[in-house]
Amino acid sequence: MCLTACELRNPALSVLSGEEVGDSCLSETILPVEVPFPMPEFRKPVFPDTIVCLSIASIQDSLQTIYINSQIIALSEAGGGTISLEEGKWQTGRIELKSNINLHFPEKIEIYFSNRPEDYLPVVFTRYEDEECLSSGAFIYANNQKNVALTGCGKLIGPELSGKLFNTFREQFNNKAIRKKDAGVPVEERIYDGSSLDATMLLLNIFLPINCEGVFVEGIRIEGSLAWNTAPIYCANVIIRGVNIYLVGVPAGGGINIESTKNVLIEFSTLASGDDCFTIKVGSGEDGARVNKSSENIVIRYCLALTGDGGVTTAGGIKNVYVHDCVFSGTTRGLRSKTGRERGEGGDSLFYERIRIRNATKALNWDMLGSTYVMGELAERSPIRRKTPLTPSYSNIHIKDIVVENAGKFICASGIPESPLVNVTVENAIVSCNKLPEFTDVDSFSIRNSSIISQDSIMTFIDARNITFENVKMTLLHKLCLNKRGPLTTNIIIKK
Repeated sequence: MCLTACELRNPALSVLSGEEVGDSCLSETILPVEVPFPMPEFRKPVFPDTIVCLSIASIQDSLQTIYINSQIIALSEAGGGTISLEEGKWQTGRIELKSNINLHFPEKIEIYFSNRPEDYLPVVFTRYEDEECLSSGAFIYANNQKNVALTGCGKLIGPELSGKLFNTFREQFNNKAIRKKDAGVPVEERIYDGSSLDATMLLLNIFLPINCEGVFVEGIRIEGSLAWNTAPIYCANVIIRGVNIYLVGVPAGGGINIESTKNVLIEFSTLASGDDCFTIKVGSGEDGARVNKSSENIVIRYCLALTGDGGVTTAGGIKNVYVHDCVFSGTTRGLRSKTGRERGEGGDSLFYERIRIRNATKALNWDMLGSTYVMGELAERSPIRRKTPLTPSYSNIHIKDIVVENAGKFICASGIPESPLVNVTVENAIVSCNKLPEFTDVDSFSIRNSSIISQDSIMTFIDARNITFENVKMTLLHKLCLNKRGPLTTNIIIKK
């Protein structure tokens, strides 16, 4: 059942079910956006009336790359409009969007992207794993353009996971080696064109607009990919709505990645991912500090996440995020924040309301130290390090009206000894879980007006300060045990 516009605007609306969110409930118009911070009004973009229909019958080559790109260039230079592809099965290499172009995929169309690495050359400017470089970019790419769109309900299909492209890109790729090589190297010399094992091409996104103003995506279906999919970088004024992404089994198959981008609306979308579903991040380390572009003013609403590492994941350099009326059913984590020492920045002013989380290993998860695989010895709590300009911080996080069903852990909050997780509130939570909250390096965390049913009875506090439980009903199998460790564990208050 889809909700009416009036019901969706009702601030007293209860937490929604999975049948009431996602792409099947897409509204025709963009409903008003009400957020706890200043935000521009979102409207569907307007394109010139010119429509150019492309026909498979007019194509001589097996790949339609040149044909599609030449039509896009011609229409953009003439002032813009809509490029509509004929129904059927298309095969192509990299498509490059230009200003004032709406690339339209009708419902009965399938776009198959080539499995040959050479079909994504020459290299283009991109950002991969938080570092700028030159590589293959994406199956659909746009750089420094204005008013671009992907619309329609057609399918975009990446190469088979066993295909040549997947093997060439993934088997030779070493994330740590690339980061080490790029340290101190000018961006124009960070070239990954597949010419050698050391210069292997990087994984492609499905759609990557970079340095673009006005990006609109509506209705498309994505199946199969090599990496994260709809991934705006350095963009402004982005609307993504009604998309359906299926990437189960793809190790880096994240759904929608917002990176160093501002003024974003994501709504009525359904994601089944091999990695995080909705991700918000910026660059990391020295390269991220050099670029110095945050992700801010972001709204995610009426979305459904079916599988993935995180429902909504933030990873540093984030402020002014509002996630509401979403369902995460089967993601490993529900609301996830991650970073690491020397990654830089963090998160501030994050708001989550009316969220339903089902079957998560960790419903609410903050991991500020990161894994040893990525961060090495910096992921160890001790010894405590000196703060640097790249020490991250997370603060001012507000979670309200949340239902957690059958979670492994309700809360797993881990800050950094020299930079604790600060000022988190959880209100009106109804929780069924196996384990009670765990707090490590946290300062000022409040749980209020909530009900928790837990199979276990131990709460753990390590260097946790000013932790408050107010009007919280706990139903436990065993007597409550507070496991407090660390000389700075103070002010744990439980009020009736």
